[in-house]
Amino acid sequence: MSTTKQLLSSVEVARFTAHGFLRLDGVVPQAMNEEALGLFASWTLPAVPYGTPVPAAFPEGSFTRRLLSLPAVAGALESLVGPDPEIDHHFVHTRMPREGSAQALHADALIDVRPDAFDVQLMYYPQEVTAAMGGTLVVPGSHLRRINESDTGRYQNLRGQTRLTCPAGTVLLLHHGIWHGGRRNDSDTVRHMYKIRFNPTVPQVRLWDTRDLDSPGVREELGRFFPWYEQATGRLEIHNRVLLWRSLSADPGFDIEHWATRIANRPGATAAPTATAEPAAPAAPAAQRSTA
Repeated sequence: MSTTKQLLSSVEVARFTAHGFLRLDGVVPQAMNEEALGLFASWTLPAVPYGTPVPAAFPEGSFTRRLLSLPAVAGALESLVGPDPEIDHHFVHTRMPREGSAQALHADALIDVRPDAFDVQLMYYPQEVTAAMGGTLVVPGSHLRRINESDTGRYQNLRGQTRLTCPAGTVLLLHHGIWHGGRRNDSDTVRHMYKIRFNPTVPQVRLWDTRDLDSPGVREELGRFFPWYEQATGRLEIHNRVLLWRSLSADPGFDIEHWATRIANRPGATAAPTATAEPAAPAAPAAQRSTA
């Protein structure tokens, strides 16, 4: 197996920017999946303080370090958060068979309004996830509509939502703001998912393979509407997406349908100050003024 990192293309990063997530189906070898299932059944996770670099969090040879070193995983992470990210937290989520409840739709942690940076959450599924097993519900294109934790918990279904079904060894990479939730497990099988949140330590600018930066596929991905978008407000999602892509691509002129350019138009706002005449000489003291 190649050990060369597989950086994402511009089209793939644009897809992540639009959807708020990226799937890497079946990228983890079956031997590691079987190892993970044995670990997750009784694993005591190593304590990782917030902001710990990956090498310090997960020693060389550990399962997590080997997972993150897989070429497809390492390349995708570097393309989105850059080299040497820090660990925010990690956790194994386990859904028991026929437990009868689902997790409310939510975004993780407090409302996060950073316009030019984002964390990435990795979700690893060591076993095949079937429809009966529930999987992770994700609302595509929701990541830039900022909410605070479970503000969306009252929503049961949104048009175009996806409930993950996938082969064993699949990795899902999520923008930290995506609306998501673990679905009810109606099967007879225990379902495991291992989540790791990464914080970038470098500016998230052109970290991927940019050879296709001018591909028509980039604009096609960034202009995508999703079924749950309102006709009017949905355009704001694309506007926010344009602003994020301008930052990621270092292209301040990128736009779709002239929307961002139009509303940023402020003629004269940055013009040089107008030249003024020389100041008049001060008036003479009263005692020296002519009385004629």
